[in-house]
Amino acid sequence: MRIISQLMAVPGVIAAGEYSFRGDRYTYEGHLTPETARMASILCRANTLSVNMQVDMFDSLVPQNGLMPAQGWIVRGRAISVCVTGNIFCFIQNKQGLLNNVMALLRANLGDTEGDVMKYMYSKIGGDVEEKLY
Repeated sequence: MRIISQLMAVPGVIAAGEYSFRGDRYTYEGHLTPETARMASILCRANTLSVNMQVDMFDSLVPQNGLMPAQGWIVRGRAISVCVTGNIFCFIQNKQGLLNNVMALLRANLGDTEGDVMKYMYSKIGGDVEEKLY
């Protein structure tokens, strides 16, 4: 079963999807309109770039800090949260224990990201990974 389908089987998951490095290619399942899914893909791509840039900056100031390479990010709102690991996003309701369950599922399926996550994501869409990404 694909990770997206596995996530959607968890009660409280609103939507889950996969996005490309450029944010213009995505697949998803769940309760999002196509336009909302497109915007979610762009949002996830932009936040992933930002998180990776901030981790790179912190690493230049405090080498061997344990943040490299960034594995993903989470934003918690009043009613829902967005969590991203690699290039998989998941919108969830803020229910007790749900975030832990979703993150455990993501880590069990995706494992740890080695190296530069942005190069990894770019290579999945057939991009030239030696091209300047930033």
